[in-house]
Amino acid sequence: MKHKKTILILSLFIITMVYLVYPYMEVKNTNSFKEDIIRFHIKANSDMEEDQLLKIKIRDEVLDAMGKEFGNSTSIEETRAIVENNLDYIKNIAEDVVAREGKDYSVNISMGNKKFPTRQYGNITFPSGEYETVMLTIGEGKGKNWWCVMFPPLCFIDIGHSNAGAVDESLRDVLTEEEINFLLSNKGSNIVLKSKIAEVAEKTKVYFAQRFAKN
Repeated sequence: MKHKKTILILSLFIITMVYLVYPYMEVKNTNSFKEDIIRFHIKANSDMEEDQLLKIKIRDEVLDAMGKEFGNSTSIEETRAIVENNLDYIKNIAEDVVAREGKDYSVNISMGNKKFPTRQYGNITFPSGEYETVMLTIGEGKGKNWWCVMFPPLCFIDIGHSNAGAVDESLRDVLTEEEINFLLSNKGSNIVLKSKIAEVAEKTKVYFAQRFAKN
């Protein structure tokens, strides 16, 4: 009887530790990839058709002008340096497009950490959270934004996000297999945590049920 009580106490302790410790470990593992990514966003002045078209024209010219340099980058440090050295240049490109289209919108560009909701990128799901981001804002910046991943240089693989094979291959250059599988799973960390805890709890329950049956 005393032996059974000891086993029961140990099983409760194990389950408690799973609930307390595993969520922290899982979130840390599945979010570590964010440190290896730089996003690029262009926010339109408004959702009016002409402002959205202007955003696309700016996107095309920026990617055309910077594509070779960013596309050849092999590290996040290199991409970060390219951005810092070309912030004014990228801003000037956008200002030239704005002026050519007969608008008087201001253009602002910044680089830093920003929070985003969960977003789909082709067949990849980027979970919500903070990402290092280059933000190009046109005018009031109240319209829908276009975005891509500047590093790894997915922006310069396929603008339409349709070349999934090339995107996956580029990610494999900087992310682990576990991180890539997480991005491709289309599941948030809360779903992973719930299923893992349930799995461990169920295995623990079955194990000790079998032990008690034998005794």
